[in-house]
Amino acid sequence: MKIVVLLFIFFILLSLGSALYFLVKDKGTSTRTAKALTWRVALSLALFALLMLGFYFGFIPTRL
Repeated sequence: MKIVVLLFIFFILLSLGSALYFLVKDKGTSTRTAKALTWRVALSLALFALLMLGFYFGFIPTRL
């Protein structure tokens, strides 16, 4: 589970970095920045849902 979460975080940061690169390179004339940010949001939501499902099904233990 930890490896999957770390991979999601890596791809989220990669998408954020590519959005910054496209923003600087294209100077706002293309839609590549918006697409990269859309991927970042989608990956973040998927990671959130994955963490909630992992908690619900007991893959992520609770410590009291």
